[in-house]
Amino acid sequence: MQRQQHSGWEVVIGLETHAQLSTVSKIFSGSPTQFGAAPNTQASPVDLALPGTLPVANRGAVERAIRLGLALGAQIAPRSIFARKNYFYPDLPKGYQISQYEIPVVIGGSLTVVVPGDAAGTQPAYEKTIELTRAHLEEDAGKSLHEDFAGMTGIDLNRAGTPLLEIVTEPVMRSAAEAVAYAKALHTLVVWLGVCDGNMQEGSFRCDANVSVRPVGQAAFGTRAEIKNLNSFRFLEEAINHEVERQIELIEDGGTVIQETRLYDPDRRETRSMRTKEDAHDYRYFPDPDLMPLVIEPAWVERVRAELPELPVAMQERFATAYGVSRQDAITLTGTRAQALYFEAVVARAGAQHAKLAANWMMGELASQLNRDGLDIGAAPLTPAQLAGLLVRVADGTVSNKLAKEVFQLMWAERPDDELAADRIIDAKGLRQISDSGALETMIDEVLAANPKSVEEFRAGKEKAFNALVGQAMKATRGKANPAQVNDLLRAKLAAG
Repeated sequence: MQRQQHSGWEVVIGLETHAQLSTVSKIFSGSPTQFGAAPNTQASPVDLALPGTLPVANRGAVERAIRLGLALGAQIAPRSIFARKNYFYPDLPKGYQISQYEIPVVIGGSLTVVVPGDAAGTQPAYEKTIELTRAHLEEDAGKSLHEDFAGMTGIDLNRAGTPLLEIVTEPVMRSAAEAVAYAKALHTLVVWLGVCDGNMQEGSFRCDANVSVRPVGQAAFGTRAEIKNLNSFRFLEEAINHEVERQIELIEDGGTVIQETRLYDPDRRETRSMRTKEDAHDYRYFPDPDLMPLVIEPAWVERVRAELPELPVAMQERFATAYGVSRQDAITLTGTRAQALYFEAVVARAGAQHAKLAANWMMGELASQLNRDGLDIGAAPLTPAQLAGLLVRVADGTVSNKLAKEVFQLMWAERPDDELAADRIIDAKGLRQISDSGALETMIDEVLAANPKSVEEFRAGKEKAFNALVGQAMKATRGKANPAQVNDLLRAKLAAG
């Protein structure tokens, strides 16, 4: 098991993840949830907690919670309660947050993740199952704005009432690497299910990390600190690693860790104290008298279960079994549902026998081009059928892998609307691979005659000279010769003397 490497100390981590649900309206009002609107233009009287207003639960938010709960193998509570969590904050207009406390909508569950090995190769990758405590529905608060207000703070209540699902793990992670692997897998899952758009820059998916340390062998947990609102996987890893170092150094110097909420400063790469951590009794939870208990009938749960798509782990297993790709490649190919479906569509057109070739191209040339252009795979200018047409020509020897990359770039720039774009471009540019043995033999004879020094060096045992001759042969055919045939014929000619 991969653990944080600190002699004599064990790290204990639990994550609380806030996933903003993908509804078009807020959890208790009809206000829109669109990101980026002008401040205070998406806050209704309900969101502002004006006297006489009453909240009404959003069915779509509840259904998204059910969907994720089923995907995590959790129990869906047939009856759950909305509660008032009381605290004062300037951007909390009610003076309390509507959340769930004693009975959440989702109970238990787990998520199995693959924790990657280290770069040095001393720690291999391994699987770990992260047990979940609960997932509960709640509303988001507003946002304090500190810029451009001449030293004052402004309040934007657009976000107040936005539906959140808070997903809480047990304290079972033992390294930042495990926490990041879990957060990435959960992010993939919520986007896969359409529960959340996963946009971390906009705050749609953010993590709070509860971190503590204890001497190796001690059963009792140490005092934890909570690091709030980590909105990137890199920040999550850096914040945990810094907090672990801080706590160990503090204890070893004779100090005491206090329970508190901390923020992570990515510029200084350190955590700093925000406030003393509250306990549940400080919030004075009590059932919200304006909201009836949330009752979820079994028929509703079964309908949502029947509509679930194939989940990432199941698809990974199928890719490995049906297509022979490695487990790690299967994980990469299922990084998003759109990517997984694109891969399946390519394989369906090219043939399952070319699945590994399709996987290599998707993780190589296609992924690189998408990254260079800043595009998601849904915006790729090549359809799965067009890419499959090119890969079939690689597989049948019509073009070499090198020339196929040139065709790919031409197709990408052209943005074709025909499925036979690869064949058309190959013919138009004269890029068909030369595989005729007679023509290749004549060309190789000419290369050998023109490069007697390289021939002499090869026969003297210098393998580099052979590579030089291969290069000359490929140059003579402008890269269109079949490389494998060139190698075989060239060695045969040299061996024959």
